[in-house]
Amino acid sequence: MRISRLGLLMLAIATIAALAGCNAIPSSPGATFQRTLPPATTTQHPAASTATGGLLRVYFLDVGQGDSEVLTLGDKAMLIDAGTTASTATLLSDIRSIGVTKFDVVIGTHPHEDHIGGMAAVINQFGVSYIYMPKVSTTTKTFTDMLTAIKNKGLSVSSPTPGNTFTLGAAQCTILAPNSPTYTDLNSYSIVIRLVYGSTSFLFTGDAQTDSEQEMLSKGYNLKADVLKVGHHGSSTSTSPAFLQAVSPKYAVIEVGAGNVYGHPAQTTLTKLANIGATVYRTDLNGIVTVTSDGYNLKIATQK
Repeated sequence: MRISRLGLLMLAIATIAALAGCNAIPSSPGATFQRTLPPATTTQHPAASTATGGLLRVYFLDVGQGDSEVLTLGDKAMLIDAGTTASTATLLSDIRSIGVTKFDVVIGTHPHEDHIGGMAAVINQFGVSYIYMPKVSTTTKTFTDMLTAIKNKGLSVSSPTPGNTFTLGAAQCTILAPNSPTYTDLNSYSIVIRLVYGSTSFLFTGDAQTDSEQEMLSKGYNLKADVLKVGHHGSSTSTSPAFLQAVSPKYAVIEVGAGNVYGHPAQTTLTKLANIGATVYRTDLNGIVTVTSDGYNLKIATQK
């Protein structure tokens, strides 16, 4: 059968168009707060293609002067911290907007109110399969309310063991801290998690201080991450130069409240991040920050 020159040209154009579409990341399906987002920033990796595990989405929620991250991959979901007591209603609304109804893993990095403020409400209102918390307690009402919610749900708490791993769908999570039985500062008990999905990686540090960072460095853990959740809201007591050099992030997310009384994030931390070439996102300026990974590409979108 003879094919005209016009037919051959049309066939070639169709082939090129099809190939060009292979590397595209599908748009985010869920969160109502993403509908008016500006164009996303995308990091492309060579020979990119969608990983068989689907799309990993990491939501750095805007919970004021506190931390909360929601991670989803396929039908799996994980919560790291739950913001402040004052931000609980916003937290619950955002979780529902994302489309999460149950969490396979819940992590309370440490028992400060700005990290577990909404944890009791989350446990009461969502399904929870597994909970990690460090071996340290407080006498605050926020902490005791969380323990009551855990007991009422018939759940148990597991303490982190550095070096141990668990999975979230096709993503692998490694516990890196805390590495000592006791610390003088409650922040240093923070659970630190490194998540790897395909060739992309994330480091979630809670409020880990420089003493915890030094322990992770001394133990020779792989700290490299494309995306760093900056420790302790960008305080000068975290993100030491050696630790930051080991992480060497392309992107850094600071969860912090606007006009907070602590002066977070510290200018010294912002300067260190700038000097290492990391693009910085802040929840006080950008609102919810959403990072999507297909195992090769990272796409970042902000609420504001």
